[in-house]
Amino acid sequence: MSKLLEICECAAQAGAQVLRDLYQRPRDIHFKGRIDLVTDADKAAEETVLRVLHECAPGVAVLAEESGAHAGAGTLRFIVDPLDGTTNYAHGLPLFACTVAAEEDGKAIAGCTVDPMRGEVFKAARGEGAWLGERRLQVSQATALDQALLCTGFPYGDREKLPQMLAAFAHFTELARGTRRLGSAALDLAYLAAGRLDGFWEIGLKAWDVAAGQVLVEEAGGRVTRFDGGPLQLSGGEIAAAGPHLHAAILEVLRATSALEPEPASASDPSAR
Repeated sequence: MSKLLEICECAAQAGAQVLRDLYQRPRDIHFKGRIDLVTDADKAAEETVLRVLHECAPGVAVLAEESGAHAGAGTLRFIVDPLDGTTNYAHGLPLFACTVAAEEDGKAIAGCTVDPMRGEVFKAARGEGAWLGERRLQVSQATALDQALLCTGFPYGDREKLPQMLAAFAHFTELARGTRRLGSAALDLAYLAAGRLDGFWEIGLKAWDVAAGQVLVEEAGGRVTRFDGGPLQLSGGEIAAAGPHLHAAILEVLRATSALEPEPASASDPSAR
């Protein structure tokens, strides 16, 4: 396991260095969807990460956000998001990350998330704890929502679910000490593992957004599930993560707001076309 974590960290650090090097330069921006961006930095960082993974673990399968699936032998696979927080990056907002995880038989078993601008390296492996540098991480022990700082994100796709997410955000804002939307799920989960955030929820995320973060949070003593409390599916969908004493309260709010019926899109809504 330590070897896998070492590979994840080496690859994520290499990708983060590319992001740092390109940060002050003009961006070459393209659209993958109506508002979903991809930049030259995403592609350059991914190329570097893939090169490191090929050198360190030749023949192992990879799933990467920009280039998709790369076939390999065996049941091990690396999952790569070269730049989580692309919109922040494109606007010069220094909240983004490079994240790499190792998955075996559908379960994330090791991962590393690097914040290039702060030089913070969050890493974890099953049975070995979660770490920020030399400091072992532990999730918050908050027991009630009025003690909690919560975080979420809003989907680029699934716009019909936006009313549900806004309803949850409003309800949590009323109940919690504070709510935030930082723009990088990988950092949100790393911050949750570090105790900086008390809870996190979102829909529409992909495996590369959450794989490393799941290991970080769980190895730091937290819980990571779907909104109904069932096991997280790396293939996509919904995620609710929190410390052990707060998780049930977050699920209660999410179950109530998930029952809302989505409003039909109007003809003037660009996402309806």
